[in-house]
Amino acid sequence: MSNKKAVILLSGGLDSVTVLAIAKAQGFECHAMSFDYGQRHSSELQASINIAKASGVEHKIIPLNLRLIGGSALTDNIDVPDFDANSDEIPVTYVPARNTVFLSVALGWAEVLDADAIFIGVNAVDYSGYPDCRPEFIQAFEVLANLATKTGVEGKKLSIETPLIDLTKAQIIQKGLELGVDYSQTISCYQADDHGKACGVCDSCVLRKQGFEHAGVSDPTIYA
Repeated sequence: MSNKKAVILLSGGLDSVTVLAIAKAQGFECHAMSFDYGQRHSSELQASINIAKASGVEHKIIPLNLRLIGGSALTDNIDVPDFDANSDEIPVTYVPARNTVFLSVALGWAEVLDADAIFIGVNAVDYSGYPDCRPEFIQAFEVLANLATKTGVEGKKLSIETPLIDLTKAQIIQKGLELGVDYSQTISCYQADDHGKACGVCDSCVLRKQGFEHAGVSDPTIYA
């Protein structure tokens, strides 16, 4: 067993399963964390359960009802828009403070585990313009994490690892395939049905579809 421990934020999507594979390949003892945050569908949570089981890692699902504050198409009665390549606005699928909250809860578990790192699959290349996917945010949170915890005060530095942040979706897929990731297990769609079938037209679906095309590999996604 490795002496290095990491908490992996595992959504059940393409990026997070790749991050889990990368952390395992780097020799970390991985502990996966997912959130039941009031998202539009539960199929991604089931995907995270299946992925964690197949990977042989400890997995916690944290109940966290962000529908109580709403403000996003993923947690409120707002339609999920189709992909618009010409838009430069932050889309309504942005969930206010989601990554900040997720990282904060992961930070608590990391401290309990005496972990060395938290891995998160944020990406600043092929992404939808979310402010909490930017390198500046991650750097700031890492500073906060080491100021906010007992372990940080005692001198053990925790790192926030973002191995996908500078990669295109195609590069992410290629990396995952090299590590044996089965992308047929993953759910990326913002509005997948109860069986995990993807809509094919939301931002996440289109970016995922383009990623497989550009990587030159077959897309295993099941579309409605």
